[in-house]
Amino acid sequence: MLKFLRRKKERKVFVIGLDCADPDLVFDQWRDELPNFRQLMEAGAYGPLTSSTPCITVPAWSSMTSSKDPGVLGFYGFRNRADYSYDNMTIATGSVVKEPRVWELLSQAGKQVVVVGVPQTYPVKPVNGYLISSFLTPTVQRQYTYPHEFRYEIDRLLGGREYEVDVRQFRTEDKDFLLKQIYEMTEKRFIVLKHLLKNKPWDFFMFVEMGVDRIHHGLWQYMDPTHPKYEPGNPYQNAIKDYYKYIDRELGEMLSALDDDTVVMVVSDHGAKKMDGGICINEWLRREGYLVLKEEPVREGDRPVPFEKVEVDWEKTTAWGAGGYYARIFLNVQGREPNGFIPRADYEKVRDQIAAEIEAIPDHEGNPINTVCFKPEAIYRQVRNVAPDLIVYLGDLHWRSVGSFGFDSIYTFENDTGPDDANHAQDGMIIYYDPRQNLGGKWLRGLQLMDFAPTVLHLMGQPIPQDMQGQVMRL
Repeated sequence: MLKFLRRKKERKVFVIGLDCADPDLVFDQWRDELPNFRQLMEAGAYGPLTSSTPCITVPAWSSMTSSKDPGVLGFYGFRNRADYSYDNMTIATGSVVKEPRVWELLSQAGKQVVVVGVPQTYPVKPVNGYLISSFLTPTVQRQYTYPHEFRYEIDRLLGGREYEVDVRQFRTEDKDFLLKQIYEMTEKRFIVLKHLLKNKPWDFFMFVEMGVDRIHHGLWQYMDPTHPKYEPGNPYQNAIKDYYKYIDRELGEMLSALDDDTVVMVVSDHGAKKMDGGICINEWLRREGYLVLKEEPVREGDRPVPFEKVEVDWEKTTAWGAGGYYARIFLNVQGREPNGFIPRADYEKVRDQIAAEIEAIPDHEGNPINTVCFKPEAIYRQVRNVAPDLIVYLGDLHWRSVGSFGFDSIYTFENDTGPDDANHAQDGMIIYYDPRQNLGGKWLRGLQLMDFAPTVLHLMGQPIPQDMQGQVMRL
C-alpha cells in the first residue's frame, strides 16, 4: 500500500481516466512505444488497480469516485431491477447515484473542479467549475454541460462540429468506420480538454476517455494472437496500439502544461481480455429445468430471441438470468416475486445448488473454465435496492453471458448484441506521479479502486468521510 508524505501545502490533482485501459499493454507490451506513460511510470509509481465486482463501467467509476462498493451504491450494472417484478428495469444514469463523489465534496469545500466524461454524470448536476457529461447522455441537444452556456463555448471550439460523448456504433463489422468514429470522438474531446486545462481555473481536473473501451471491444481479436478468431497479418493488427500511441501523444501536450504543484494520476476502471465465446445462460437454465417457457422460442431470420420476447411460465420457474459481460442470476422466491416458486426456507439451498452447477459448466470441448459465482451479501458492505441473487464470472470472464434464445447449443461464438471481441479483466491500472517526489518506478500492490477518492481528498487537504470504504494509498 502507498503512504503519501504529509505536506503543508495542498496539492492540485490531474486525473487521466481511460475506460478499460489494460495494465499489461501499458506497463509491459507497449511501454517503450508510449513515452509519456513511460515517463510517468519511471519517475512515479504504478501497478494494478483492482476493480469492483462486477468489473464494468457502471458501477466501477462511481465506486472509484465515491469510495463505496456497488452494494452500497445500489446498482450492479447498466440495467437493474427496479423492484421484484419480472420486467421493470431501469438504466443507471447519474440520477441513481446517491453517494457523493469526490468532485462534489471538493466543490462543497470551495475547490474548483473540471469533470469531463466521467460515467454517470448525466443528468447534469451543478459543480464549482465545469462539467461535461458522459456516454449515457442521450443526446448533446439536451443539457450536457455545467454551466449550461458552456456548451456554446464547445460549439465554437469545434467549429460547429458536434461534440460526441460516445461512439455512436461500436458493435459494427465495418472496422474502418469504427476507427473513424473513435478518432473523431477522441480528437474533439482533447480539443475541449486542452482548452479547459489552459483557460479555466481548477484545483481538481478529471476526465474519462471511452475510446479505449470501444476499440478493445471492437478490435481485440485482430491484436491478440491467443484470441480464437485471430488471423496473423490482418490489416488491423496494430490498430489498438496505434490508438494508445495517439492517446500518449495527446497526453504529452497536456502534461507539459502542468505545474509542480500538480499530482498526476492515470486510472482505469478495469482491464481487458480476449473473449472465447458466450454461454447462453437462460438456455442452460431451461435445459436444467430451472426456467420453464410456455412455448418454444422461434428466431426471425438470423436474430436471436431476446428474453423479453419469450413467455415464461413463472409459476413453474425457479430462476432466470441476464446477459452481458458477466451473468446475473435471479431466483423466483415465494413472497418476494409476484409468482414466486421457491419456498423462502429453501432459498439458500437452491441458490447454492445453482451456483455449484453453473461453476461446473465446462467449455464446448469439455474442459473446465473456472467460473466463479458471488453472493452479493458476501462481497458488499450492505446490499441496497434489488441485487442479483448471484453475480457470475463465466470462465473467469473469458466467456460472456448470453441471455437470448434460439441457439442450437448453450455455447455460441456470435454475440447477440453485435460484434464484440473482448471481455473485462478484474484489474485495471493506476499510475501515480508527483513532480516533487521521484518514486523511481515503484511497483504498487494491493490497491483497490475505492482507494482513489480518499487519496485525492488527502492530497488536497480535505477531510475523508468516515463511511468511505477505501484507504489513503500509502507509500
